[in-house]
Order: sequence, then C-alpha cells, then structure tokens
Amino acid sequence: MAPAWERLYGRCAAATPFQSHAWLHSWWLSYGRPGRLRLLLVRSGGELLAAAPLMLVRRPLPVLVPLGGPISDYADILLDDADDGPTVRALTTALARAARTALVDFREVRPGAAVERIHGCWSGPRRAVPDSLCLELPAVSMDGLVARLPSNKAQQRVRAKLRKLDSLGVERRAVGPEEVAGALDRLLELHRLQWQGRRVTTEHLQPRFRTHLVRAVGPMVRSGSAVVTEFRIAGEVLAVDLTLLSRGLAGGYLYGAHPDLRAHKADVAVMLLDACTDQVTGRGALSLLRGDEPYKRHWRPEPVTNRRLLLARRPTAPLLTAALCETAARQRGKEVLRWWREHRRC
Repeated sequence: MAPAWERLYGRCAAATPFQSHAWLHSWWLSYGRPGRLRLLLVRSGGELLAAAPLMLVRRPLPVLVPLGGPISDYADILLDDADDGPTVRALTTALARAARTALVDFREVRPGAAVERIHGCWSGPRRAVPDSLCLELPAVSMDGLVARLPSNKAQQRVRAKLRKLDSLGVERRAVGPEEVAGALDRLLELHRLQWQGRRVTTEHLQPRFRTHLVRAVGPMVRSGSAVVTEFRIAGEVLAVDLTLLSRGLAGGYLYGAHPDLRAHKADVAVMLLDACTDQVTGRGALSLLRGDEPYKRHWRPEPVTNRRLLLARRPTAPLLTAALCETAARQRGKEVLRWWREHRRC
C-alpha cells in the first residue's frame, strides 16, 4: 500500500511523520501481533481518501488503538484535506462497525489532528481528556530563537555557546539513505553511553527498536521525512541526531551524544537545536515533542497538550467509563507521589 498511502499522506496537512507508511509499516513488523491488525480504508475511484491503521488490544479491556504505540509521539488517522464530509462519514461508519465490542482509544492526539473530525461527528458516547504535554517553538532560524530569549544576557550566553562550538571545530553532516543503518547504530550506542548509570527509556536499548528505526528511517530519509545528522570533532563522530519532518512540523526525535562532549564544554542542546532549525523552513512548528524537561523551557516554548480521544458505542459505554476511571486513578497517583517527593525534601 506504500504508493497510495504516501499520496494520501501528502494530501493530509495534519499528518505527522508518525503517520507515514514507512514508520507504521516498520512499527507493525517489530511490534504488531498477528491477527490484531484492523486497517480501515476509504477509497473512491480506486484512490485512497482515508486510512485508520488500528490494532485490537484485549487486555485489560478490549480496545482499538492506533498503530505506533508509546514510541510514537503523535497518533492520528489520514484524511484527504479536500474532503467536505462524505469521507469522514464513511470512515466513522466503518469505525463504528469495527468497534462493536471494543472501545476506540486514541492517545497522543495533537491539536488539529484529522481524527478530531471523526470524534466530532461520532454519535455514540465520547470523551476527550488531556494527555501528554508537548512543547513547540516557532519555525524560525536559530537567530530568531535567540532573539526570543527574555534578556540580552540570556541571548549573549547562547551566542557564546555557538561560538564555542565553532571554536571546537564541530562539523555536522546529514547522512544519505545508504548510510542510515550505520549512523543509527552509532546514535543508539552514543545514546546508551550518554545515559549510562541513569534512568533511560529501556525500549530504546532493545534490538527490536533498533530494527524498527533502521527499517523506517532509511525510506523516510529518501522521501524527505527524516534527517540523520552526524556531529564530528577532528573526524570523530561524537553525536548523532534523528529529526523527523512533515508539512506541519520538524521534531527532534532521538539523539546520542558522547559524554566527552562535556569535557569539551560543548552545549549539546544548543548544538542540536541549531541543526534542527535548518529543517524548519516552510513548516508550521519546531516541536520539542513530548516532555517538559528544564532545558526545553529555557527556549520559552509554547505548551501544547495532546489529547486522548475515547469513542464508544452504547453497548460499550461501560468500557469508556472504566478507561476514564483508570485515567483518573493514575493521575491521582501521580499527584500523591509528587506531593510525597516535595514533602520528603522538606
């Protein structure tokens, strides 16, 4: 389905790189389970007008979830921008049929996503609740980002860090599609070194994640949906960055940086952001993706909260209630843990 899928992807302005065929197909090969795929398609005259790539999960509740899982920062469907209603209605009907005995649960929906149109015309029980926080910067040059900093002193510090990178002789180079596998192997090894002795997302260290990343990113680099950048000092690769691209955003997905960069007094965050701004021309935003880390806040980004869209039919309304209760319980647990940590410090 790749050719038709990519044509539709190009006609859906809300699509993020996590809805590209290369990403989803590779994800399914690494993480999918046989018999669980539920792929809903709307065609007219042989052309694909909408696609909802879903998977059935049976535990703890029967739920239809989008492909991509936790390693994808945004979930969505694909919907032709030219549609004035019929395609949305057709896909909504197909989704209602597929969800006869299961809840539909879209996590990490970016504001303005195509699936919001399905949620808007759903006739059964539905809810929308906040999900992860993402931070976004305007799609401007590095000079533009520096100019947004709140004081001359802060701007001078960043410019000094950029000059330091120049004085160290940091060279950056975007690798070609045929070099992606080797570059990503270096990225993941540097990522492991960078987080050694600290808490790290364990999935990033798994062989299946490496296989997925290499299989997906090669075609994405070829199509212009990804850029893999190597950073060298004296010919040695000391950092590698993976930035994902779509019409609406450029987002730094994953990087690895050697601990020796600290000895060089190189600011890795400034180095990566400077490279990422080279990719923002013509895009809607420079996304820092999920997470509220302090180094991101330094750049005065706009907070953008993803949403969780829940859809049920009348017979499956209790599943929606159960999912909301679980969400509320988890949120309350986080608040209690935060309170305990703050008072323990006191």
